[in-house]
Amino acid sequence: MRRSCLFSALLVTALASLPSSAALANESLMRPLRVATFNTSLNSDQAGGLIVQLAGDHLPARKIAAVIQRVRPDVILLNEFDFDDQGRAAALFTDKYLSKGQFGERSIRYGYRFQAAVNTGVASGFDLSGNGSTNDPGDAWGFGAHAGQYGMLVLSRYPIDESAVRTFRNLRWSAMPDALAPIDPQTAKPWYAPEVWSQLRLSSKSHWDVPIQTPLGILHFLAAHPTPPVFDGPEDRNGRRNHDEIRLWAEYLSGTEQTWLCDDAGRCGGLADNQHFVIAGDYNADPLNGDSTGGAIQQLLEHPRVLISPAPTSVGAAQAPGRIDQDGTAQGSAADATGDFGPRVGTMRIDYVLPSKGFSVKRSGVFWPPADRPESEWLSASDHRMVWVELRLAP
Repeated sequence: MRRSCLFSALLVTALASLPSSAALANESLMRPLRVATFNTSLNSDQAGGLIVQLAGDHLPARKIAAVIQRVRPDVILLNEFDFDDQGRAAALFTDKYLSKGQFGERSIRYGYRFQAAVNTGVASGFDLSGNGSTNDPGDAWGFGAHAGQYGMLVLSRYPIDESAVRTFRNLRWSAMPDALAPIDPQTAKPWYAPEVWSQLRLSSKSHWDVPIQTPLGILHFLAAHPTPPVFDGPEDRNGRRNHDEIRLWAEYLSGTEQTWLCDDAGRCGGLADNQHFVIAGDYNADPLNGDSTGGAIQQLLEHPRVLISPAPTSVGAAQAPGRIDQDGTAQGSAADATGDFGPRVGTMRIDYVLPSKGFSVKRSGVFWPPADRPESEWLSASDHRMVWVELRLAP
């Protein structure tokens, strides 16, 4: 009887010490949410090539996985990760590389992922590049050697509401009011013929609104990868497209009444004002340097719904050579760079994780260790660096 009474007393004490459901909810709210973006350069010029590479022992994939395992984001967008209809490359990467520790790192598992078709490598049937051919990678709706090249992949520790995902892959560029349509400077006429312009898709890959059920509430993860504003001519067709691809999100955040802004399921309008979001991706636009058109990224950095916070930085970026262009015109802090594009271009800030107002940033960073650290060897897998931000709900 004494033992029974003692056990009962201990059980009551133990149960009393357990947190209530409300306390657990409050605890989850206190835990920061780590969100990241990473251009992985996991792509191949051959259809199915990434699957073949990942099925073997692919050293770049091991390095990319090691970075993810080190930073351990809760939600991450991978840019330049080839899409295939069966999701075989995504499954191989998560099951074979992330789920096994790389270079001494701990394995990491993501229970949820989202991937969908993109415009890269999808034949348009038109001579979009103006070189007299219709079969080049530049003649696809988005530059690519095969359908799905340079795709996107979202990985999450928390459930993705796939029924509520919105994609804007098929949105026509001409649907955007006051679109920056390219003009041929020699003729002062539109670069694209009317029959091309009326069909040309705005997104070079796709734009995704992926709702995720996080401990901080529903997070609208706004993923994209606009085309680089280079590899064109004086008509600036890529620079103008980059600007308007970035503008798509600015318009999406500016209200629900845009009748032209229709997703691939036919639903029109933007994101409601009371929703939390994070814009993530490689936007190929530096705020101060490079070939961006018309302050492209400022459309997001200065948007009234985007939280104003310091740019993520790293010691490695500050130490990297090549921040100053050859003509000496590079501006801004070297520490906020997210990519290293060699001596001709230098380092730039082109990858972003931009939370909405309603969040507060606890910490942020760019995975770019100093050159004397052993993990700096992982950087050779991509010319981009992972950018991450830790979020809490604003008080």
